[in-house]
Parts: sequence; structure tokens; C-alpha cells
Amino acid sequence: MASNKVFSTLALFLTLNLIFFTFVTSCGTCPKPKPPPKPKPSCPPPHVPKKETCPIDTLKLGVCANVLGLVNVVVGSPPVTPCCSLISGLADVEAALCLCTAIKANVLGINLNVPVSLSLLLNVCSKKVPSGFQCPS
Repeated sequence: MASNKVFSTLALFLTLNLIFFTFVTSCGTCPKPKPPPKPKPSCPPPHVPKKETCPIDTLKLGVCANVLGLVNVVVGSPPVTPCCSLISGLADVEAALCLCTAIKANVLGINLNVPVSLSLLLNVCSKKVPSGFQCPS
């Protein structure tokens, strides 16, 4: 009887193993799970034009008051030199923006008519007021 009991236990063990491994390996062709979709790139933020600023120190433009003949000029130095040397490396728009800032901030020490003064200062330094340019408020 002991061999019969061992045989039954062994048969049951093998049968359960066979069933277990059948279920485990029966899905050999099952589709693999799809990877999660890649997130769509978000829309870029709306273009907000940055406020233009003067690339040079506006306080230095106080020397441009001499160009307008409103302040005593140092003898032996043409008044154009210090002002024009400051804005010489700038594009016309940048130079106009810097001079607008200086005029509006009253760095020159006097109240001026902005469009006329701007045009005069730029012309003296061989720059032009860009068409349609208005000093930012």
C-alpha cells in the first residue's frame, strides 16, 4: 500500500506541475503590452516681445548735452566726440532707444523736445532715426 500511496502522490504532483506549467507557458504569443504614449510637446508660450533696453549706461549719455550746445563745452575737445563715441558701435535703433531713454530720464539735465533733440543728436553722429521710430513711453 505504501507504494500505491507514493505512486498516487507522485502522479498528483506531476499532474499539478503539468497543469501549472501549461497555464504559465500557454500565452507564448500573447501581445506585449503597449508602451505608454509619448507625451505631446506642449505649445510654446506665446511670444511676448521683450522690452527693449539700452545696451550702454544711460547716465554716460549726459555728455550728449554738449552736442546740443546747452552746456559749456571743454576747450579743445569737439562736443561731438564723447557723445558719438558712446553710440558709435550701436545700430541706429539702439542708438535712438538709448538717446530716448536719456532724454526722457532727463539725464541731459534739461527739458527737451524729444523728436527734435533725438533727430539732432543722431544726425550729428551720422546715425538716422529709423522710419516710424517713436520713443517708448
